[in-house]
Amino acid sequence: MNGTTETEATGAVTGGLLVLLRLEGLTLFIGMTLLYAIWGGSWWIYVFVFLAPDLSFIAYLADSRTGAIVYNAAHSYMAPMVLMITGFATEAPLLLSIAMIWLAHIGFDRTLGYGLKYSAGFGFTHLGRIGKSAASAPN
Repeated sequence: MNGTTETEATGAVTGGLLVLLRLEGLTLFIGMTLLYAIWGGSWWIYVFVFLAPDLSFIAYLADSRTGAIVYNAAHSYMAPMVLMITGFATEAPLLLSIAMIWLAHIGFDRTLGYGLKYSAGFGFTHLGRIGKSAASAPN
């Protein structure tokens, strides 16, 4: 035993800071969706791209560690921000559209409490436990 408890390995933010992070997610979702609307993008593309990051769930079929790595790569701000910067720098509307939708997806997930994942399992996120993990968490 290495002395690390499950709580330490899957720590989650709580209290007012949790509320703030979820409100940030809501702000990102609304902001990117409004920007996309002003941009005049296709709503069919919005729906398709909005759901695409959730394909990262498939990596959980390998194991929890791989699933967490792939899920976090698809749900971190880094890749869509690089895409957005590239889109601005190269004046590429498609890249900008994808970046806005991808960021909206991340914001929506964070609003609902779906945070970045720990390798302990899908239900262990930086925003707290979700799903069956939440139901079995001690009160």
